[in-house]
Amino acid sequence: MRQYGRMAELPFVPTDFSPPQPPSGDGFALTPLRLEHNEGDLGAWSSSVDHIHATPGFSGRPWPDEPMTLECNAGDLRGHEIDFAQGRGFTYSVVSQGDGEVIGCVYIYPSSKDDVEADVRSWVRASQANLDTPLYRTVVEWLHMDWPFTTFDYAPRESDDAAEH
Repeated sequence: MRQYGRMAELPFVPTDFSPPQPPSGDGFALTPLRLEHNEGDLGAWSSSVDHIHATPGFSGRPWPDEPMTLECNAGDLRGHEIDFAQGRGFTYSVVSQGDGEVIGCVYIYPSSKDDVEADVRSWVRASQANLDTPLYRTVVEWLHMDWPFTTFDYAPRESDDAAEH
């Protein structure tokens, strides 16, 4: 799920920006998405396609759309790693604190809207749906506190009525 939006026009983050330490919450932690997450990432999203499409921010989106091989998924992960290294976008695996299993993902990419700096989305696997709102709240707080954005789009969760950004 790579987004490009205004990427070619403006720098997404300042050139001297270093991504902040990723947060953790009750039962999960964020870590930069790496190729080593390939098998867990593929297992997490491919077991939860309908759930992801029902997650705020993913309705009507083409991804996830079709069965994918490990090789093809690895290509997507490599693209996210390159974007991260070049400051064009930042993708994080959501892993369980107990065993490090990949249980979701957070994407922070440039918005295609002129008046919004970042487009943020997250999902968790269907079996961990109870973590969706806590993940959302953790990421919103992290974005407000540690990222250089004044505006971002991140679809609120139904059970969260206090999220304005």
